Amino acid sequence: MPTNPKALSDLPQLAAPARRALAAAGYTRLAQLARLSEADLLALHGLGANALTTLRVALGARGLSFRPAPKPKG
Repeated sequence: MPTNPKALSDLPQLAAPARRALAAAGYTRLAQLARLSEADLLALHGLGANALTTLRVALGARGLSFRPAPKPKG
C-alpha cells in the first residue's frame, strides 16, 4: 500500500514553487525549518516573502520560530 507523502508533512499550504523548493532541499517538516534562518530559506529558488510569512505563522502556532540571523560583527 503506497504511503501518501502529504501525510508525512506538516507544512502549511504553499504555492507550488515554494513547495518544490522545500521538497528539493529535503524539507518536509516544520521542525526542520526551525533550524534555518529566514535568510537560509530565502536563498532557495522559488521561496519568497509570501511563503516565508506563511511558514513563520505556522511555526509560531506550534511554538517554534526560525533560527535567529547571526549578529553582524563589529
